[in-house]
Amino acid sequence: MKAVQCKAWGPPDSLVVEEVADLAPAAGEVLIDVKAAGVNFPDVLTIQGKYQFKPTLPFTPGNELAGVVRAVGAGVATCQPGDKVIAFTQQGAFAQQAVVPAAMLMPMPPGMDFDIAAAITLTYGTSHHAVVDRAALQAGETMLVLGAAGGVGLAAIEIGKALGARVIAAASSDEKLAVCRAHGADACINYSTEDLREAIKAATGGKGPDVIYDPVGGVYAEPALRSIAWRGRYLVIGFANGAIPALPFNLMLLKGASVVGVFWGEYVKREPKANLAGMRQLLGWMAEGKIRPHISARYALEQTAQALNDMAARKVTGKVVITP
Repeated sequence: MKAVQCKAWGPPDSLVVEEVADLAPAAGEVLIDVKAAGVNFPDVLTIQGKYQFKPTLPFTPGNELAGVVRAVGAGVATCQPGDKVIAFTQQGAFAQQAVVPAAMLMPMPPGMDFDIAAAITLTYGTSHHAVVDRAALQAGETMLVLGAAGGVGLAAIEIGKALGARVIAAASSDEKLAVCRAHGADACINYSTEDLREAIKAATGGKGPDVIYDPVGGVYAEPALRSIAWRGRYLVIGFANGAIPALPFNLMLLKGASVVGVFWGEYVKREPKANLAGMRQLLGWMAEGKIRPHISARYALEQTAQALNDMAARKVTGKVVITP
């Protein structure tokens, strides 16, 4: 079978696609024929050795996929060959086959296509954990989403609207903000052309957002935090801007605000039952039409480097997928 291989830490162009031996599931594992694999910003960091999780070289990147069960290992009773499944794994998704612990699988809902199924685990899982669990966003509250046109950003917008909140989307171009509006954003801020702090003030009538969802970091973090409402919750999702901000703690004191870390991968490992309940709620919202992943591009396995380069260059809106 063919698989993307990362043999040394480096940029996407250092990846290679090679023929490797077919895989076999061990006890408690499931072998899946991969039909689609979601691409995420952490994939860019992982192949450079810059992510929280550092695999042993060589490895196949990619951590979310949808496909068909080929075989099951000893002790697996939750699925059987031929089942269509959604899976989350620390590595191995950018390949024609993947082996995944049975506990990391969910059945695909009837009628869902593989591209959509591969786009829901990490981005929507992260945003659900952040917005519902960590921030406890309530109906009638206001949430500001930075980097709103990316995969986790659009997911956060839709989840916020499903909860009955008002959502302000901030992104770097009018084209990206048009996608945000199409996914439910109530107000939009172009932080390439507007003063972010003044725009937040105008969009919230001076009150500030109750929740700030930040997957960007860098120069946008401090002006956003300075704008937060009393008892606000600032969600630290990631640092797509490339810089980890140093925030003055007195801002949290003055606003009675909280800075809340969000690490969905660790949450999945430590609280699997809670994560599974969240995924069931997401699939229910999808069936009701409240959330709908935006697939902006599809790439062949041989185009994986291009997909990751586009992700790194912020050319992606919503989700992109690899179709092996």
